[in-house]
Amino acid sequence: MKRVSKPVFFIVFLLIAAFAAAVLFGVRSYYGDNETVYIKGADDIRFGIDIKGGVDVTFTPPDGFDATNEQLDAAKEVIVQRMLTLGITDYEAYIDYNSDRIIVRFPWKENEANFDPEAAVKELGETARLTFREGNSTDQNGMPTGVTAENIVLEGADVAQAYAAYDQQQSEWIVALRLDPNGTEKFRDATQKLYDTNGVISIWMDDTMISYPRVNSVITDGNATITGSFDAESAAKLANQINSGALPFKLVTSSFSTISPSLGMGALDAMVLAGIIAFILIAVYMIITYRLPGVIAVICLVGQVAGTLAFVSGFFGFREGSILTIPGIAGIILAVGMGVDANVITAERIKEELKAGKTLDGALISGYSRALSAILDGNITMILVAIILMGAFGTADSIWAKLLKFAFFMFGPTTAGTIYSFGYTLLTGTALNLFFGVLCARLMTMSLSGFKALRKPWLYGGAQ
Repeated sequence: MKRVSKPVFFIVFLLIAAFAAAVLFGVRSYYGDNETVYIKGADDIRFGIDIKGGVDVTFTPPDGFDATNEQLDAAKEVIVQRMLTLGITDYEAYIDYNSDRIIVRFPWKENEANFDPEAAVKELGETARLTFREGNSTDQNGMPTGVTAENIVLEGADVAQAYAAYDQQQSEWIVALRLDPNGTEKFRDATQKLYDTNGVISIWMDDTMISYPRVNSVITDGNATITGSFDAESAAKLANQINSGALPFKLVTSSFSTISPSLGMGALDAMVLAGIIAFILIAVYMIITYRLPGVIAVICLVGQVAGTLAFVSGFFGFREGSILTIPGIAGIILAVGMGVDANVITAERIKEELKAGKTLDGALISGYSRALSAILDGNITMILVAIILMGAFGTADSIWAKLLKFAFFMFGPTTAGTIYSFGYTLLTGTALNLFFGVLCARLMTMSLSGFKALRKPWLYGGAQ
């Protein structure tokens, strides 16, 4: 192995220190009361309801009703729309198609002392009222007004089916509607009236307008299409929202629990304090036992933890952050343990080589080479475990759930918000260990060994 130049240690150390500081504090600017976030920091981490406090509820159709996947999708859209109407934007919503369950989690509303979670859950589970109205006039609160409030063209029961489709001729996604006989007659009369005036027909879920297409032709056969700037996802979402108005069942709350913010934040504070104390004790032990490699190990562990928090907070602009739960914090701690293990293995191999009579350079090269296979075995095994956890308990649209669906299709997403977070932090932390604990540690160690004052075997675990 070629000798690593002396400045490499300082370059790597400064990069890790700068990265850790950026992850902790983020990068943002202030102009008056306006804050602009350029890089997210630790304060931007989104905590799960087991930390932040909130509501965990499971909805199901009534006993004996076997809902289709399409009906469950539509029911989920109702719940999501109602959460947005209630001002709940930080939520999790999953569907367990195998058990006909919709799992919803949302935190306590910030700065809301009178928030009633039971009333919110009751409102979420009510059957949606879907209406098609003439025009799209609203008042200052977004409620229908004037002719729009008075003239209902169709109701949800008049829609037999709505679905997303791709128009090959126009090369665009559309939402197709199929109306029942009663709806066909009412829609014919409405479109004939509004076509002459170039009017619109707005679509409402409860009191929220979700679309307002313009009438471009008279629809006489009960088959209509809605065009616009749709992609596959947005077309499917609108179709599900329209289908929700024709749901033949009311959602039943099969389980409901709340976690108080004080309990959750208390657990977070306890785990953070325990983690800091444990890290300090580990750092002292590593430095006393392994001397210079121990110092380097501590620096690399700081980089590993910072990297994991960066992936959680959304530090990297190419992907959104992940919700951090208490099991997710446990995943970070376990990954740190893997990082300590990697550094211990390497330091012990170097000590063995020095005791065998090798020179310092020979002991370092051989020690890192011998330790690599053991480190890779342990870390790759842990990465596979993390991927399996994410595939088994992740949401249906996650990459690992899709890849492992053949093996874990029987698992529902009930624990996705907690177990998935554990797998995510374990995966990122263990992968980062291979970068910081192996590559960066090796570069810094080989760099320091080039300084005359630091070439004493005792500093690397050898005899004094």
